[in-house]
Amino acid sequence: MTADVQTTADIDLIQRILPHRYPFLLVDRVRDIVPFKSAVGIKNVTVNEPHFQGHFPGVPIMPGVTIVEAMAQTAAVMVGVSADLADKNFLVYFMGIDSCKFRRKVVPGDVLELSVEATRGKAGAKVWKFAGSATVEGELACECSFTAMMDIPAEAS
Repeated sequence: MTADVQTTADIDLIQRILPHRYPFLLVDRVRDIVPFKSAVGIKNVTVNEPHFQGHFPGVPIMPGVTIVEAMAQTAAVMVGVSADLADKNFLVYFMGIDSCKFRRKVVPGDVLELSVEATRGKAGAKVWKFAGSATVEGELACECSFTAMMDIPAEAS
C-alpha cells in the first residue's frame, strides 16, 4: 500500500460518507480499511442510546438488528473511502440478510468490533455482498452475510 491510501475513518469522515445521524449512526470509527475488500468498524455501546429504554427496561441489550446495521454501515464506509465518496450523496440500501446468528448479548459498556469482508463487488459495482462478524473482547456476538445496493450519484463516478 502506498502512503496516500486511506486506511481509517474517524467520525468526521464517516459522517461525510454516510447520511445516517443520531440516533441511527451506529459506527464510531473504521480502521484497517483494505480498499474494496475489508474493514473493521468500532461501536462504543453506551446506555444513553434510545433503544435501551425499551429493549429491555432494567436489562439493556443492544437489538440484533442494530448490530447488523452497524456491520452494514462499516461496509458502506469501506466502500465510500475506497471510492472517494465523501460529500457525494452516497446511499446504500439493504437487499438481503442471510445466515444471521446471534451468539452473545451486547450491553452498555461493550466495545463492538465489526469485521466486514466483501465477497462480491468491486470498484464501480452497484450490488455488493459482504460477510460480517461482530465481536466483544474477542467473543463472537453476531455473524451474517448481507447484500447491499450502492447508489452512487452519476457526478461521483
